[in-house]
Amino acid sequence: MATLISIPGIGKTSLELLEAAGFLDAESLAKAGVDELTEELVRANRILGIAKRAPARGNVLKWIQAARKNLDLPELEDTPTSPGTPAAEKPAPTMPVNYEGNPQVLKMLSQAPFAIPFPARQLVENKIAVSDIPPAILLNRYSGDLEVRIQDRSPSVAKPQRQNAPGYVQVADSTPARLEIDVSRLRSTEDMQSVPRKLASSKPTPQQDDRVALIRAPRESTNRGLDPSSRRYVRGVLHTHPFSIRFGAIITLIQMALLPLSIISAILLLLSDQKPETFSWVPKWILAFPLALPVVGIAWLIWGLTGSCRICGQKLFMPRACRKNAKAHHIPFIGYIVPLCFHLLLFSWFRCTFCGTPVRLKK
Repeated sequence: MATLISIPGIGKTSLELLEAAGFLDAESLAKAGVDELTEELVRANRILGIAKRAPARGNVLKWIQAARKNLDLPELEDTPTSPGTPAAEKPAPTMPVNYEGNPQVLKMLSQAPFAIPFPARQLVENKIAVSDIPPAILLNRYSGDLEVRIQDRSPSVAKPQRQNAPGYVQVADSTPARLEIDVSRLRSTEDMQSVPRKLASSKPTPQQDDRVALIRAPRESTNRGLDPSSRRYVRGVLHTHPFSIRFGAIITLIQMALLPLSIISAILLLLSDQKPETFSWVPKWILAFPLALPVVGIAWLIWGLTGSCRICGQKLFMPRACRKNAKAHHIPFIGYIVPLCFHLLLFSWFRCTFCGTPVRLKK
């Protein structure tokens, strides 16, 4: 389907104005009348104020002619209407009409209580694709004449076959006959009750209860004699890999201390080599700091980078430029990682920097 932007002369402002008037493609534009479309654009621009000035009639005529040419339609005859033009000489309007305001259409809609769906089996048997089914007519945007047929299809009054109970409402069955049902596959409730069923036991075992309770809270012996408000009081959810978290914290602290020492050591060794008379006091053993840096870096990639929170899964020992939790361990001018490492090594529990959930390393 051709788009409006492909028609010469239609810019961004004109496109918005046409869409506001209800013309979304070249096909609807090609079926429009020149004078009716011009008045519609003037009215839409007066209400919405999209353009400084509404398009002139000559521009609208060029758009319609170009749209008709793209769709291989005959060229539109330009017969402008005027107040003195007789009614017989005026071209028939082709603008969309709101038929939902028609009394006959309203009566037709009020007498249509339901819609009969198209059976899926017929689609399969006749090999009909969904795209082959024509779309329904929009009664509020339909162009042209609309034939409305109103028929009285109320069912004839018949004698009831049974007495209706009080409050029982009988609805006329106007649906088509159902397809035959294969009764050989039906089973009665008595047959189903006779079949023994094995219900899965939803009651957890004592081992499962102990495991869940241990994950949620520490043992009573762990915090015996400790003040619940102190930092030594172990709390939180049990981490699945406490050893990796502890070792990752140690490696992270060593790396954060080793990195500046390696830089300073490298500078001092370079100066002692260039100016031995001035920097003769520099010991040779500080070469161990730069040599140990790659080894510690590899260990941090294995244990430090993989250390994550049990709840949110965020990396604990990797700096990230994002919003931290208000309950996270923090020291001004130092940051979050170093206090976190010291806290979990000293007290065997910590609060996640990102979600703030307490996580413990002891059972």
